[in-house]
Amino acid sequence: MSEVLRDKIKNKRAKIGIIGLGYVGLPLAIEFARKGYKTYGIDTDVNKIKMIQQKKNYIKDVITKEFLYAINNNLFTASTTYDNAGEMDVIYICVPTPVTVNKTPDITFIMNCAEELSKKLKRNQLIILKSTTFPGTTENYVQPVLERRGFKAGKDYYLAFSPERIDPGNKTYNTANTPVVVGGVTKKCTELAVMISQEVTPKVHAVSSPRVAEMEKLLENIFRSVNIALVNEIARLCERMRDVNIWEVVEAAATKPFGFMPFYPGPGIGGHCIQIDPYYLDWLAKQYDFQTKFIEIAAELNEDMPFYVRDLIFKEIAGLPVRAQEANVLILGTTFKKDIDDARNSPALKLIELLHKDGIKNLNFHDPYMKNIRLPDKIFRCQQLDEKLLRESDIVVIVTDHSSYDYEWIVSYSKKIVDTRNATKKIRNNRDKITLLGYSPSL
Repeated sequence: MSEVLRDKIKNKRAKIGIIGLGYVGLPLAIEFARKGYKTYGIDTDVNKIKMIQQKKNYIKDVITKEFLYAINNNLFTASTTYDNAGEMDVIYICVPTPVTVNKTPDITFIMNCAEELSKKLKRNQLIILKSTTFPGTTENYVQPVLERRGFKAGKDYYLAFSPERIDPGNKTYNTANTPVVVGGVTKKCTELAVMISQEVTPKVHAVSSPRVAEMEKLLENIFRSVNIALVNEIARLCERMRDVNIWEVVEAAATKPFGFMPFYPGPGIGGHCIQIDPYYLDWLAKQYDFQTKFIEIAAELNEDMPFYVRDLIFKEIAGLPVRAQEANVLILGTTFKKDIDDARNSPALKLIELLHKDGIKNLNFHDPYMKNIRLPDKIFRCQQLDEKLLRESDIVVIVTDHSSYDYEWIVSYSKKIVDTRNATKKIRNNRDKITLLGYSPSL
C-alpha cells in the first residue's frame, strides 16, 4: 500500500494538509506549494484564515511574493474546518504546545487534532507531528486516538514525528534549507516521512523512533536554555565583582576556535520552545523517578532575569531626584528577539508587568513591531520614539536590541540608560549615562 503514497509524492500528486498556520505551519505550507504540491491549511483562528483569503501575509519570514504565488495559482487554500482532511495524503500537525499554570505539559491542541483526524483518517494517509512535545506523545497519545477505528500504523496508515526547527528572523536558515529529523512508528512510516520531508529540504536525518526525535528536539532547546543560564549567572557575578565586563569576557572566550560556543546574557528568554521545553522534560523525568535538577535550575535562573532587571531599574531610580513610583520609565524593544514581530513569552512583557505591579505610574514602551501590550488591568500603547519622549524619561531600558534603533541618538537625548543587551557597545561618548547588565565598574 505504501507504493501508492510513494507514487503520489514522487509525481507531486500528494495533497498536503497543514494544521496550525503559525510560525511553523504557514512557512511549511508555502514551501510545499512553492514545490508544486496542492496544500491545504487548517487553523481555528478565524483572523488568520481571513487574512489568507484576503491575500495578506502575516508571517514576516514568509516571502510575500511566494505567499501570493501559492494563493493566486490555487496551490494553497485555508479553512477553519477539517472537512477536507480525509482528502489529504500527508498531514502535518503544527499546533502550539504550552504548559499549564503548574508548568506541566499541555498537549490539548495536539489531542484535539488527533480527535478530529481520527474521524477523517483514510488508508494510506501519512500523519507527521511537528509540535514540540515530550517523548512518547506520538506513540502513547496520538497513535491510540488515530487507531480507534481499527487502523494500524505502518499497515493501514503512517505516523511519524519530525520536530520543527524554525528560528524567527533568521536570514540564513529557513524551512527550505534547515536539516530536519524524522522518526516513524515503523520502518515504512519513517521511509515515507523522510521522502516527503526531502521534497522541502534535501537534508533529512532519520532516527529509530518518534521518541528519539521528540527527545532530540528537547535537547536542542534545553542546550540553549542551560548555556544562557550559565552566562546569566556569571553576568550577575561580574556585576557584583565590579570592573569585570561579562560582554568582554564572552567576546574574549569566543576567540577560542574549539571547545567553546558563545552565549550572551540578557533580560530573560522568550519564544515558544526554549522557555517551555525544560518543563516538558522535567515532567517526563518525574514519570521515571528522575529529577532533572541541573535543567530545572537553569530554567528558574532564566525566568528570574526579568526580576533581576526590575531590581536593577529600581537601583538606578534610587540615585535620581524622583520618587520611584513617579519615575518615567521607557522600555525599548518588547519582542523576544531583535528584528522580529514575535512577542511570545518575551521577557519585556514580564518586566512591564512587574514594573506596573510595583506602582510605576509613568511606564511607556516603544517597539517598531508592536502596537500595544495588554495586561489584565491595563493596555500599554506604543509611543512615538522622539527627542521629547527620551528627554522626559528618567530611565530608558533597552530590552530588545532592534537594528532599526539609532543607539547613539537614543543615548544622546536620554538621562539614564539601562542596557540589557550591550546594544550601546560601540558608543564611546556619554558612557556615564549607561548601566550595562553584567558590568558595574567602580566609581
